Amino acid sequence: MVSNSQLNRINELAKKAKSTGLSEQEKQEQKELREAYLKEFRQSFKEQIEHTTVIDPKGKDVTPEKLKKKQKSLRNKK
Repeated sequence: MVSNSQLNRINELAKKAKSTGLSEQEKQEQKELREAYLKEFRQSFKEQIEHTTVIDPKGKDVTPEKLKKKQKSLRNKK
């Protein structure tokens, strides 16, 4: 998980990039921090979607078949 200190550093670098610019080393650090953040965000979002069930207004389960298959395979892994 990306720590608060890492998020703060991402924000510091973004602010500095807008005001005075970044050195090559800082640009590389910013890139690595952003990639780590996005990787974790995407993984978290994927897990959230994989545990979602879609119900229509009449109460019928209308979860897409592709998602149902993925959920079933996840349950079988446990």
